Amino acid sequence: MFTQHNTSTVKTVFQQGDFVLYRDPARFWTGKPDHTFVCRIETVWATGTYTLTALVTGNTVYDVRPDYMRLLPPVDAMRDIDTAPLNTGTGADDMTAAAMAWLTQQQHATANRRPELPDQS
Repeated sequence: MFTQHNTSTVKTVFQQGDFVLYRDPARFWTGKPDHTFVCRIETVWATGTYTLTALVTGNTVYDVRPDYMRLLPPVDAMRDIDTAPLNTGTGADDMTAAAMAWLTQQQHATANRRPELPDQS
């Protein structure tokens, strides 16, 4: 007897510029290495497919179905900044160099001026 299972999942809507983890299904199912890598979405097509650029190699990946992509949320990339224990003496030691550079830049940019609200126009 054939039983149909409900395999509905929440569909993620990807946008140009999003960072995603992409798994090349042909490489994955044939057991080849390097089948999963980080990409940036370059083009969103009306057909529901995407054109990606692999971040490490710069190679273009065409006609990608969204089923083989997972969004890499900015909150994950920025977690070390958001959770750094800056009120302790060792908090800054645990941060990456990029996080420290960003915090230093923000401190210098706002040190000598009043905080302002963003332009509402």
